[in-house]
Amino acid sequence: MNRALLSLAIGGFGIGLTEFVIMGILPDVANAFSVSIPVAGHFISAYALGVVVGAPILTGLGSRFSANKVLLGLMVWFTVFNTLSAFANSYNSFIVLRFLSGLPHGAFFGIGAVVAGKLSKPGKEAQGIAIMFSGLTFANLLGVPLVTYLGKHFNWSISFLMVGAVGILAVLGVKLWMPLLKQSSENSFLSEFKIFKRLELWLIIILTTIGTGGFFAWYSYIAPLITEVAGHPSSMVTYAMVLAGLGMVIGNFVGAKLAEKFSPIYAVTLVLIIMAISLIINTYLASDKVFVLLMTFIIGIVSFSISTPIQLLIIKASKGSETLGSSLNQSAFNIGNASGAYFAGIPIAMGLGYTSADWVGAAMAGIGILLALVIILIRKRK
Repeated sequence: MNRALLSLAIGGFGIGLTEFVIMGILPDVANAFSVSIPVAGHFISAYALGVVVGAPILTGLGSRFSANKVLLGLMVWFTVFNTLSAFANSYNSFIVLRFLSGLPHGAFFGIGAVVAGKLSKPGKEAQGIAIMFSGLTFANLLGVPLVTYLGKHFNWSISFLMVGAVGILAVLGVKLWMPLLKQSSENSFLSEFKIFKRLELWLIIILTTIGTGGFFAWYSYIAPLITEVAGHPSSMVTYAMVLAGLGMVIGNFVGAKLAEKFSPIYAVTLVLIIMAISLIINTYLASDKVFVLLMTFIIGIVSFSISTPIQLLIIKASKGSETLGSSLNQSAFNIGNASGAYFAGIPIAMGLGYTSADWVGAAMAGIGILLALVIILIRKRK
């Protein structure tokens, strides 16, 4: 069972690589295709759009097959299109490949989270889910800096060949280590979507989109925060990203403990409160060279402490269609990624400085807290 969870973590590592490495090599990709950096940003959006579209569709289509076969198919898809991305020769071909590469992301994490819970001992489901998500956090800590370095110093295409290599390892892991599992759902494709009638499910999706968007509001502008506000040289950004990645690794397992100690909704509420407070504190400390790095580590811990509790929250709210609900949460995370960066960019464009992004992040976390309280209130009334 430990090896089965490890295969999910390897898949998560590969997904983390392809999602975040593009941000580090974006200028190189832009130069290769003779487009501006803002236009090259469309590659990031194309991947996120693939996640949002693919999560419900591929999860629904795969519900009639055994979960291990669906996970294997998703990883094969992921490996093929990420490898092909390395051979793209134009803007149009690369943006299509980025979209296709993003399609299995949400379904893999969504189905994988349910499978990880089932593979774990009773009462330890949160730890199983945390092990799967550890692949994503270790990608940010180790994989992204290394692959970004190789992509920048040799050729950007090497980054995607590395992603493809990790994908092959994940395919082998799922094929060899994953036990035979039942089909993801007993429901038909259309009946899976009946969960959309549930108010609580929609509230959780909106909570994920806005609440976790608070983290992305900060993370999207961490580089200028380190260099322009704190006054560090640009070389320090890499070390700051490693600090943030280390915080994410720790936070992932902290979140699992919180989910075991409290119910998922209370754990999510607590994390969002700490996130809002941390981002506000960061606006006052970001100009200090030491404290800005300390807060980068702390916010990394806090931000990923929400991953496991919020995944458990939506799985329990999607009773009967757990894999679809779990996958939808990944779509919400990616919408939060885009919305956090967009809304945080507005005050920056108005000349309010890079710390204004943290105020936006705190406000988004605050809205998430209010939504969590609404869910708690609805449950108490029931």
